[in-house]
Amino acid sequence: MMNRLQYKSMLPFAQPAHGLQNLAKTIGNAAGNADGNNNENASASVRMLCKHGQLKEALQILHYMYYPLDCFTYDSLLHGCLKNTKFSLPEAKVVHSHMIQTQFKAQDISLWNKLLTIYSKHGNLEEARRVFDQMSERDVISWTVMISAYSRYDEFAQEAINLFNKMDIQPNRFTFVRALSACARLKSPEQGREIYDQIIGCGVLSDLHVGNALIDMYAKCRCIEDAHQVFDKMPQWNLVSWNTMIAGYVQNGFVDKALELFQKMPERDVVSWTSMIAGFAQNGQCDEALKFYRQMKVFGMNPNLKTFASVLPACANLEALEQGMEIHEEIIECGFQSDVFVGSALVDMYAKCGRIENARQVFDKLHQQNVVSWTAMIAGYAQVGQVDEALELFERMPKPNVVSWTAMIAGYAQNRQGEKALKLFRQMQVAGLKPNSNTLSSILSVCADLAALAQGKEIHEEIIRSGFQSHVFAGNALVDMYAKCGSIEDALNLFENMPQRDVVTWTVMISGYAIHGSSKEALKLFEQMQHSGMNPDRVTFLGVFSACSHGGLVDEGQKYFNGMKERYHIKPTMEHYGCMVDLLGRAGRLNEAHDFINKMPFKADASVWGCLLAACRIHHNIELGERIAAHLFEMDSKNAAPYVLLSNIYAAYGWHDGIERVRKMMKDNAVKKKVGCSWIEVNKQVSTFVVGDRSHPQAEKIYAKLKQLSGQMKMAGYMPDIRCVLNDAEE
Repeated sequence: MMNRLQYKSMLPFAQPAHGLQNLAKTIGNAAGNADGNNNENASASVRMLCKHGQLKEALQILHYMYYPLDCFTYDSLLHGCLKNTKFSLPEAKVVHSHMIQTQFKAQDISLWNKLLTIYSKHGNLEEARRVFDQMSERDVISWTVMISAYSRYDEFAQEAINLFNKMDIQPNRFTFVRALSACARLKSPEQGREIYDQIIGCGVLSDLHVGNALIDMYAKCRCIEDAHQVFDKMPQWNLVSWNTMIAGYVQNGFVDKALELFQKMPERDVVSWTSMIAGFAQNGQCDEALKFYRQMKVFGMNPNLKTFASVLPACANLEALEQGMEIHEEIIECGFQSDVFVGSALVDMYAKCGRIENARQVFDKLHQQNVVSWTAMIAGYAQVGQVDEALELFERMPKPNVVSWTAMIAGYAQNRQGEKALKLFRQMQVAGLKPNSNTLSSILSVCADLAALAQGKEIHEEIIRSGFQSHVFAGNALVDMYAKCGSIEDALNLFENMPQRDVVTWTVMISGYAIHGSSKEALKLFEQMQHSGMNPDRVTFLGVFSACSHGGLVDEGQKYFNGMKERYHIKPTMEHYGCMVDLLGRAGRLNEAHDFINKMPFKADASVWGCLLAACRIHHNIELGERIAAHLFEMDSKNAAPYVLLSNIYAAYGWHDGIERVRKMMKDNAVKKKVGCSWIEVNKQVSTFVVGDRSHPQAEKIYAKLKQLSGQMKMAGYMPDIRCVLNDAEE
């Protein structure tokens, strides 16, 4: 039998590496005997190795020991595993396996909590729960570790709450924080309020960490007033408190209130600045986002990964390529160029700025290409209309998941290739992949564009089956689909019954009323939106101006246009100016519309001038129409739209010489009018037709029915208005 001195002399500190295995075997075999002294000495050797950071060597000795060690030795091993974060899971499994094989029975809560912590931190929830359930005694740490593990995942957040409700001991502040985190992940303010009542009962409401967690929970559950009340009642604040409240305002679209709070902060860190930059970018105030980014650097604050990932979308939305490239250089200087999230933001920025080659270079240089980067690149190709390249990249993906499929479906949808999007969606279902809320939103937008109501209703049923009916994104897409498919009553019913609404929800309903010509209802809803505390964004005002335009409400439109700038500090874009020109033009105020264009703060593009030319066609103003058309020809001689509009103006007056002159100009400039296209949904199948198209399998029957209907129309006395038809022989 060896004594302690002999054991110490055999420790591997001074031994060559090649002899370690033999030493481990010798020590382990000695301990393998039933002699208690040997076992105690072996345990001491293992603890000594752990103390000196030689966990690997300690585990090798463990391999040859066939009797359970004492609690202190197992605790030393697990403590070593926790310190060695990179390899802690496989090493902990070795220790756990030895405990099971040697039938270790001791109930040391601290020891089992360490094992529980290791499994939890590595996301091995099944093994963690097995350890938790087998513990005969648990303390508050045991419960908190297990609840914390579940709270980090969407799919297990409810289990975190269930476990919290089963606690047979009083939670501590950390338990409450993790339970509130689960409520935030679930977007469940009701369960959060139940925990709030327990917090009051336990007397920890004044705790700083608990207060911050309450603010975060209420903000993420879109109960921003409750969040602010908690913030106001806190006896003290730290930097996290301020940042959490600012982030809450940003998440809920109240950037002005976030800015007000930001300006009151006694001190700021990179998180404070990044929250404001992200808030401005997400709410369409991209100029402000870039301004804050520059100010942040002036104050000596170094941007982090999240800062770069937040400011790059602002560059993308503004198509500010030069600034985006400057930020790219800063990213390289900071060594962040290989980060997948920053890289994805760079890909998106370059793609939206029309530099798809640069986007691909960034993508190819990423050290790791995960689903985020693949999706960004696929979306980038789709944004510039290169759908074939997007498909080629999609088909190259090693293991496309639901996010990848969704990106490709959205790409088809963005490029008006709805039938291909529907086909790919069906392929995705056949492949056994369950669509997520973004997939369903994208495919619903396709149904909306195709006016495919029957298929839209099928997707609605799929949303209900998938449990996404309460998701705001799915609800928004459904409201939009029903409105665009002509079922405004269904759209309104969905809108009124949505548990949560964001700025998009209000916007799609306002726009739905607008396209149905219900201008007064649209403006009434817009007023309700403002009274609810929800701030409109740039897209909301496009819907409002459209409603004013269709209803001839010029004064109201001008009032809202001024309010957009003065009240909400939203700078009008080209689209907003185009809407105002359309509003004035439809009302016959052509000269006023012309003056409005000339006073724009930036040069009007072809779409704005095109709105005025279309108004000249409606109101038969040849003189102004010719001047605008000439200007449009100078801007882009290949665009067919102004030729067609000018020809229609001439046709309305029966001026055939003018029509011939336009036709000659089109021929000389090699301009061809795009062939007209229409589609119809019958028995859940969408059929597309172009002028003179006879490719449909039922073409003969279709044209026979068309001829029959034309005859019936003539007999009924209907005479079509063909004054504004361009008699293009090629068409």
